[in-house]
Amino acid sequence: MKRFASLVLAAAIAVAMSACGNGSDSATSTQSAASTGSAPSTTASSGSSLPVLSPDNPVELSIWITTSQQAPSADNKLTKMLKDKLGVTLNYEIITPDNQDQKIGVMLAGGEYPDIIGSTDQNARLVTGGAYIPLDDYLKPEAAGALYEHVKPYWNKIAYDGGQGKHIYQIPNYNRFYGDIVGGVNYSASGFWIQKAVLADQGYPDLSNMTIEKYFKMLEDYKNKYPKIDGQDTIAFEILCAQGREWGLTNPPEYLAGAPNNGGVIVDENNVAAVFADKDVAKRYYKYLNEMNAKGMVDKESFTQTLDQYLAKLATGRVLGMYDQRWSYGNAHDALVAANKVERTYVATMPTFDGKAPYYADRDVMNINQGVGVSVSCKKPEVAIAFINTMMNEDWQKILAWGVEGEDYQKGADGKFTRNEQQRANSTDLIWRSSNRLMALTDIMPKHNGTYSDGNAYSPEDQPEEFFATLKQYDQDFLTKYNKKTWRDFNNQPPENPVYYPAWNIALPDGSDAQMADKQLKDTALQFLPKAIMASPDKFESIWSEYTTAIGKINVKSYEDAINAGIQDRIKNWATK
Repeated sequence: MKRFASLVLAAAIAVAMSACGNGSDSATSTQSAASTGSAPSTTASSGSSLPVLSPDNPVELSIWITTSQQAPSADNKLTKMLKDKLGVTLNYEIITPDNQDQKIGVMLAGGEYPDIIGSTDQNARLVTGGAYIPLDDYLKPEAAGALYEHVKPYWNKIAYDGGQGKHIYQIPNYNRFYGDIVGGVNYSASGFWIQKAVLADQGYPDLSNMTIEKYFKMLEDYKNKYPKIDGQDTIAFEILCAQGREWGLTNPPEYLAGAPNNGGVIVDENNVAAVFADKDVAKRYYKYLNEMNAKGMVDKESFTQTLDQYLAKLATGRVLGMYDQRWSYGNAHDALVAANKVERTYVATMPTFDGKAPYYADRDVMNINQGVGVSVSCKKPEVAIAFINTMMNEDWQKILAWGVEGEDYQKGADGKFTRNEQQRANSTDLIWRSSNRLMALTDIMPKHNGTYSDGNAYSPEDQPEEFFATLKQYDQDFLTKYNKKTWRDFNNQPPENPVYYPAWNIALPDGSDAQMADKQLKDTALQFLPKAIMASPDKFESIWSEYTTAIGKINVKSYEDAINAGIQDRIKNWATK
């Protein structure tokens, strides 16, 4: 299947051609990247029992990554830097999230794996299937010291029992924070997103106390006023429900109920989880979508398109709104910015039912059961771990997140990292990024989120001053109109997460009744909800009845019991004493 990255790269190339015509815990290495484009020294593993990575002893590592990010081009400068400074060549296999389930099944059946596996599978099938080695023996100060410091405070959270006792198999790829938590882009927050152009056209309306009716009224008014955008039919509302992203269809009712994202369940004040798929809050939402579809507000292709096609459609700028998570549609956002369609990018709204307080944004959650690990097929696991450990050192973290000092950013006399206008423009150029960034690798690798030991933020997007300076003038003016400083300000102020939170990343044992029930719930939703939404309104009740009857035949209790057991286990083992 053609990757979305290829689509947007092709679009970006076309645009370019037409334009031509017209406080930290982590260990640090001993040398910083210099303005000449040099990288950290190869002493990152010195003093460690792990091998020292060096161009004098070149190695190749195969790596399998689940991501929507693009692969590096053949002339990528950081690929060259890895080889020149560490002697490491990575051979990539990149899998889009909607293809992950199938690919995991193929790998498990074959029993052969790449050296390094970066997976986002919440059911940890590669762990229970025996694809990963346990990393515990390497996660020690005298071995993988940087990774040890990274996981040490959260060992019980990250460790997983894959049938051989609790071990750490994967190093989480996001939201292990160091120092102060700063930032202007909230990649984790969900929302009913709406184009900035819609809000601007309607006079920057108040977005507080949002209801689903108000949200769709804004979309409808704009669509009626502008039936075409750039010569193509305007789409009022798009629905994400591609393989692996079913939550785009199934999650919204919990938010409308004023609950946070716990996946397929709503957890009450007593920490008891219950499935909401067949409850009134779900029916109310899907019935409303049915009514909106009858008015021509829902894209007819929502339920037949792939993830790549969904993202490509957003990237055209003709989709006014959708429910999604910011990180999920990031490539489409980047493509819109690259095409100078910043007014067609989105901000989050938070509709709820019955005046409930919105709980769309939570405190950023560590991605347990997601991230990178070393496979049982790796012939030299100590080399793979040395590489991952080296990438966790601050110098390499800065290279992955900021680029090369003196080329991609500057360090001022005060030690602060800044970029000039050309460097900022480069960072949003997909073609430039393919040659100058390792987007796919960075996406799956562990990160020094928060701030570095020198006070700089993990990435340019998280550096408050740099964030605002990076914005196009349109976005700066847009934020000013709403009296906001960052895109986070459009979301609710998240309270402290419950100890167990979130329930969606409680792993269900492979082959268990709970896992089967979870799959059946998703399959049943994909079977019936599209029909319910697309049917004529007089058919909705009968289809909904068929849907709830089908759910009644699923062993839902096994799923709820497993989630509740996971919640109680976390409360017992994760609570701060």
